[in-house]
Amino acid sequence: MRLDVVSIFPAYLAPLDLSLIGKARRDGLLDVRVHDLRDFTHDRHRTVDDTPYGGGAGMVMKPEPWAAALDSIAGQADSRPTLIIPGPGGQRFDQQMARELAGRSHLVFACGRYEGIDERVYQRAARDFDVRIVSLGDYVLNGGEVAALAIIEAVARLLPGVIGNAASLVEESHEDGLLEYPVYTKPDHWQGHSVPEVLLSGDHGRIAAWRHEQRLQRTAARRPDLLPRPAAASAGELNIVVATPADVGELLTMTHACWLAEGIVNRSLDIPAQHETVASLTTSLREWTTYVARIDGRLVGSVRGHLGGGPGDAGSGGPETDWHIGRLMVAPDLQGRGFGRALLEFIQRAAPAGASSYSLIAGAASTDNLRMYRKAGFRIVARDDPPGTVLLAKRRR
Repeated sequence: MRLDVVSIFPAYLAPLDLSLIGKARRDGLLDVRVHDLRDFTHDRHRTVDDTPYGGGAGMVMKPEPWAAALDSIAGQADSRPTLIIPGPGGQRFDQQMARELAGRSHLVFACGRYEGIDERVYQRAARDFDVRIVSLGDYVLNGGEVAALAIIEAVARLLPGVIGNAASLVEESHEDGLLEYPVYTKPDHWQGHSVPEVLLSGDHGRIAAWRHEQRLQRTAARRPDLLPRPAAASAGELNIVVATPADVGELLTMTHACWLAEGIVNRSLDIPAQHETVASLTTSLREWTTYVARIDGRLVGSVRGHLGGGPGDAGSGGPETDWHIGRLMVAPDLQGRGFGRALLEFIQRAAPAGASSYSLIAGAASTDNLRMYRKAGFRIVARDDPPGTVLLAKRRR
């Protein structure tokens, strides 16, 4: 890729000789050429600016030097270049634009100063360039050099060979619309702070799930504008209502999605939820009190309860007064947002007045779920009935 940068402060672009971008230049992956705009002036003062027509503060960059500089670059180009003019009034730069620009063969950066470049330069440049006005954000800098450096680094690092481990690009912030997960290195204990246990477990499936959950939580907390509405919502925004037969289609899809993951974790394909059908799920609506949770119309979770459906808690009135909780689920892409805890609290409050205890069954290997249940006051009272599961119970207060 060829990169040309035009500036009245060419030394400002010296960082392009450093780090991976500098190495890419030395390796021939990048052809970077920095031009001093004053070299294209023709007066002894090397003037590049003048007062604005119509009055006003500041100075405007003259069109003649810019025309000469851009003509010189266009005359050496092998193909039609893309001219990028950094400015606060331009299109917002993001990772998607970086990927788009990385596909171009020749980028030219026009770094303005003062009150900006004479507007006629933009119009004239369109003859020989694809002109893009690009903004780093909603703030003002003294000139375009800082923006040019940022854009060049964001684009160049996407080129093949610039980053040694290409796989690292895939998991970075903004590559798929999410911020990056937190990272840790040795030592595992430092000044009272420890590395999360899951990262030391060696279980790649759990680690991948934890990292995805962290990305969702971090994005929701710091950049909710990046997420679709349900993903940015809080648990308090859940609209929880009794399920009807009209919900069965969506409910079946979510059930299969959630219990596929449970089956992988617990190494079982015999979980009843995995074999649910439209007919059986419709029938269950008459046997259980099933609730669905929605945000902006999208089904994001569900839970159900049944009086007398469990074994009862020790010391309670017996199974007939036990509120058995089942099928607590949250859409896989929204897990880790507190929706599961909210549904668990809701279904306990929804228990009939005659219920004296709560119970539920979970996979013995579902460590994250078990942790949530323990925090909610549930305790394991039986194991392996059915095999591979644990029974948890809690007195009603």
